[in-house]
Amino acid sequence: MNQLVSTEWLNNNLDNVKILDASWHLPNSNRNPLEEYELNHITNAIFFDIDKNSNQQSNLPHMLPTKENWEIIVSNLGINNSDHVVVYDNSEVFSSCRVWYTFMYFGHNPNLISVLDGNFKKWINEKRPISKVKVKNGKSNYNACENISLVLNKKQINENIINKKYQLIDARGEQRFLGLQSEPRKELMSGNIKGSINLPFQQLIRKDRTFKKRNELIEVFKTKEVLIEKEMAFTCGSGVTACILGLANSIIVGKKPIIYDGSWAEYGLK
Repeated sequence: MNQLVSTEWLNNNLDNVKILDASWHLPNSNRNPLEEYELNHITNAIFFDIDKNSNQQSNLPHMLPTKENWEIIVSNLGINNSDHVVVYDNSEVFSSCRVWYTFMYFGHNPNLISVLDGNFKKWINEKRPISKVKVKNGKSNYNACENISLVLNKKQINENIINKKYQLIDARGEQRFLGLQSEPRKELMSGNIKGSINLPFQQLIRKDRTFKKRNELIEVFKTKEVLIEKEMAFTCGSGVTACILGLANSIIVGKKPIIYDGSWAEYGLK
């Protein structure tokens, strides 16, 4: 698996990969990722909207699309099955990991889908090439292969409370997890899924926004009394930052992560 690429590597391969700007912000942030993309983005990057490129039939935010819709989405981006795709966002580390997971879920070669380690802010700080030009991407004929074993639904989560097949790990901040801070979506109650473990995703990231090394990640998981050898599944507010934990776990164990797609946006409905 090729979970991460460095800013230096991407700088040397700008014309050899497909780059996606998958920036997304919480509903209460008052930020528009498309407008930010239009102001500046990594040279050759295509904007990827995780809300629009999701299941439009669901009343839950950015749920996985159908296989058929994913094929249309990726084909319209001009991405082929043989392309190496590099994803970034303009937050600390956020929605890029969700897009990484979605490509994994739909069967893209795990050696050909990566997140930019350090993200856009590290790229900017290093004064690497940026552009305001919207990329004109052609069309392709992308073929997806869905792996339903990588996603859990609410029924499976409730079953897991009893059978404890997975260690369910929640990426939200501690205050939200404990129910001491209101959720950014007004329709949600505060709290967490019974038996879940809280590991705020920020604990996996260094100050320069790169992921901690494998041995450091293992120690972070262990401090939360997570058993590395036991199977894990990941949740969060709406299935986005769960994928940050998922990527970190894939670095540790070399496996594709399992995500509760609905996350608290589904489980915490009032």
